Amino acid sequence: MNTVLGKTIDRVPQNTAATVNARIELDMRRRLGHYARNPEQIRARLSELDREWDIERVLETNASALALGGLVAGVVADRRALLLSGAVLAFLLQHAVQGWCPPVPVLRRLGVRTAGEIETERQCLKAMRGDYDGIRRQSSTGQILAAVREGDAVLH
Repeated sequence: MNTVLGKTIDRVPQNTAATVNARIELDMRRRLGHYARNPEQIRARLSELDREWDIERVLETNASALALGGLVAGVVADRRALLLSGAVLAFLLQHAVQGWCPPVPVLRRLGVRTAGEIETERQCLKAMRGDYDGIRRQSSTGQILAAVREGDAVLH
C-alpha cells in the first residue's frame, strides 16, 4: 500500500480533529484511573471492551444498511433512490482509502473509537491486573499507558 496514505491504524485519528482525539484520550485515561482504584472491576470492563464496536464496524454496518435500503427503494419505489446506494458506497471507498468520510467526524464526536484505541485500553487494564512482566501493578496510569504504547509489556 502507498505510504503516502499512512498506516491503517493511524488513518482515522489523523483525520479527526485534535480536540476530539484529545477528548477520547482523556476519557480513556479517566476510565483507567477509575479501574486503577477499583481493580476488582477490571474483568467486567474487559468484557465490555470485547463487545465495544470500533469505528470500522459502525461505518460498515451503517453503510451496508443504507446501501441496501437505497437498493430496495430503488427497485421497489423510485430509481432515484439508487443514488443513495451509490453515494454510500463512494463514501465507504473514500474511507477505505483515506480513513475519512462524512460520517467519521460525527461518530468520533460521539466517542466511537478505533480498534487500536480500544486495544490500548484493554492492554492497560491487563497490565493493571498484573498480566504483564515489566510493568508493576502499582505503576501510575500514565506509566502503564506509556509502557503499553512503547511495547514494554511482556505477557507472562
